[in-house]
Amino acid sequence: MSQYHKEEAVKCFNATWDLINKPDRTNEDNVNMIHMAHASRYHWGQIGTALEFSRGEWQISRVYALLGMGESALFHAKEALRLCLDNGIRDFDLAFGYEAMARAYSVLGNYTDKATFVGKAKEAAKAIAKQGDRQYVESEISTIK
Repeated sequence: MSQYHKEEAVKCFNATWDLINKPDRTNEDNVNMIHMAHASRYHWGQIGTALEFSRGEWQISRVYALLGMGESALFHAKEALRLCLDNGIRDFDLAFGYEAMARAYSVLGNYTDKATFVGKAKEAAKAIAKQGDRQYVESEISTIK
């Protein structure tokens, strides 16, 4: 059963990314993107660790931010960041936890908190061990409006 949950979690996570990156998403695609992100997190919740839980919450937050649903984006961003902080998860994932908070606050029009979390994301990115990961996080931070 655990192999099933892992396969479904990965499949749904990747399918969500395909929809995130799809340039001409339809309303149906947007609805499916929400469901796929939640399904991935559900399956990780059956067999994963705090690391996978955090990544799942981050992806859900990203989907909601992309769709302009700020309150939902913030709810899941807070959970992603909490999981990182409570479980000593650092590096790439911590920086993205802060990035998710900044992106959600941006969608909500709260530019003060957005700026605070952009700063925290940039600071956390400095500690990322792999240069490629650090550059990727920094490039994602730069897309927050």
